[in-house]
Amino acid sequence: MSVTRRRFLQQSGMISAGLMIPQAMRNRQMPPVRPLLDPNSLTQFVDPLPIPEFAQASGYRPSPTEPTAKLPYYRFAMRQIESKVHRDVKPTRLWGFGSSSPGPTLETRSGQGLLVEWENELPTAHFLPIDHNIHGAETDKPDVRTVVHLHGAKAPPESDGYPESWYVPGKSALYHYPNNQDAAMLWYHDHTLGINRLNVVAGLLGVFLIRDSVEDSLNLPSGKYEIPLVIYDRMFDAQGQLYYPVSPDPKSPWIPEYFGDAILVNGKLFPYLEVEPRKYRFRVLNGANGRFFHLSLSSGQSFHQIGSDQGLLAAPVSLDHLLLAPSERADVIVDFAEHAGEQIVLKSDAFTVMQFRVARNKTTDTSSLPSALRPVPKIPESEAAKTRMLSLSEIDDRAQNPVTMLLNRAHWSMPVTENPVLNSVEIWNLINLTDDSHPIHLHLVRFQILDRRRFEPFFYKNQGVMKYTGPAVAPDPNEAGWKDTVRADPGMVTRIIVRFEGFVGRYVWHCHILEHEDNEMMRPYDVIAAR
Repeated sequence: MSVTRRRFLQQSGMISAGLMIPQAMRNRQMPPVRPLLDPNSLTQFVDPLPIPEFAQASGYRPSPTEPTAKLPYYRFAMRQIESKVHRDVKPTRLWGFGSSSPGPTLETRSGQGLLVEWENELPTAHFLPIDHNIHGAETDKPDVRTVVHLHGAKAPPESDGYPESWYVPGKSALYHYPNNQDAAMLWYHDHTLGINRLNVVAGLLGVFLIRDSVEDSLNLPSGKYEIPLVIYDRMFDAQGQLYYPVSPDPKSPWIPEYFGDAILVNGKLFPYLEVEPRKYRFRVLNGANGRFFHLSLSSGQSFHQIGSDQGLLAAPVSLDHLLLAPSERADVIVDFAEHAGEQIVLKSDAFTVMQFRVARNKTTDTSSLPSALRPVPKIPESEAAKTRMLSLSEIDDRAQNPVTMLLNRAHWSMPVTENPVLNSVEIWNLINLTDDSHPIHLHLVRFQILDRRRFEPFFYKNQGVMKYTGPAVAPDPNEAGWKDTVRADPGMVTRIIVRFEGFVGRYVWHCHILEHEDNEMMRPYDVIAAR
């Protein structure tokens, strides 16, 4: 079994992830130069779960599209901070928004535009290892650069966070988010070409919530009963500082995947949350660079997923485990009513994530779990004006270690090959020729998963012949809503159908394993006006 195949099986939960990295994968990395923290040596559940504060507008400014209109204006400053990830760990140097990582939650309503000024107040030296061989991170580039992408936003191209639109400490960018989209959980994070993986590990991420009247009418758990859970993995040294491994080649320190053995939720390691015996709504984000989470509750109870990346599902889906690829979101209802007085652990395979402490006293719960949520009309395949065959591949060295990841065999700087017409529909066939599962994200748009189908990669690689070896498999029920990120599994053709609506301009599509994205697995695409 190849290393990457084993990695996919581990991360997808098909086999136990354990706490050890396979020897072959460890051989891709230099041994740590300083002692590392063993998270399992720490006492669990001694820190309460932090809840990110809500961002407050700083005033109003003219709309860029309607100068006579005023829009709420927010200021988010990226700064170096210190934060305690655990009671018994020394403060950790991080990069956050304002004074926290994750940053403040920005909450708005559908159709209510706003402005955000993303200010770079970071130091001029990076504290994580930059590989200057990677395109976009050459030695002539400043070490510290940022640009923020609001993941899942239908935003104009100049406010999308294009990877080359970075700026240095002392500079800022003012972005306009029209928010003309359904209620959903989006998230903001760094998107700088060549060092995105490092800036996100450093802490540059946060939650963005859009509300609307449909969501309001459902009487879902709200207020203190609606809680974001931003889950990601990290590595720390014995002094509590972030550790990012490097390859054995000092001239090319990039590694193909980053997996930490410390699982954090909202910035804390092994936190606990005191809950009442009633329904809660959890807005779950996989904010990891490369780890797939396979979440379940130690009580064995089922829960209901009511939404995915781009908003509500048509109806709740009952689950006993939840698989989330990097950048995917899940809107989940957990009912603790039958578990008064219990202590329930949220797990991801062999990893402990957090604890729920259910109070003994009964409480009144007037919230609902409706049987119907929001219609999700299917985009007919007959509307597709174009069908694209797009490969996912990697270039290996002589030792069969990946050195570059590619989309459609093209590098970032090659001419654009995807140019959908505004408001047209396309079907994209994501042909995975690798042993990894790649979460593929398209900026600007939402889409629907049509199906996945197994094929023979050898014939496609060597003869350009598509030979299917199994039937088309429909998406899982909790994938049947609107998505902006799709899991393209190894040896499968994953079909998505997309309506390219919103704006004309340049956007990107990429793998959301950030180490892959940083090393060529990202491509620009142009939405063009109809002729």
